[in-house]
Amino acid sequence: MDVRQRGKWGEELALDFLLEKKYTAITTGYRSRFGEIDLIVKNSDFLVFVEVKLRKNANFAHAREFVGKAKQDKLRITAEMWLSENKTDLQPRFDVIEIYAPSERAMPEIIHIENAF
Repeated sequence: MDVRQRGKWGEELALDFLLEKKYTAITTGYRSRFGEIDLIVKNSDFLVFVEVKLRKNANFAHAREFVGKAKQDKLRITAEMWLSENKTDLQPRFDVIEIYAPSERAMPEIIHIENAF
């Protein structure tokens, strides 16, 4: 599985995880000229913009550490563009989902960080 396929697989794992937690999918892979939001989901209180980070392990660093200030700024601008095109009464929120999966055959560890930034 190449890097692109592995990233897509991670996003699918994250979406399935959120659906099990009673979130509703709005869209995946929303792109603007500023960046991409992996998942946009909602629950009864929030519209959630989700950044998914898939790693084999946390030996080098936690996956969430790869969502630095520059990435957060790109996500905010892209979310603002989505919100300008799609009206909602829900409160926006940014979450990060870390997935640790040494291989496609191993059971992944999924960590959902709500209101990450």
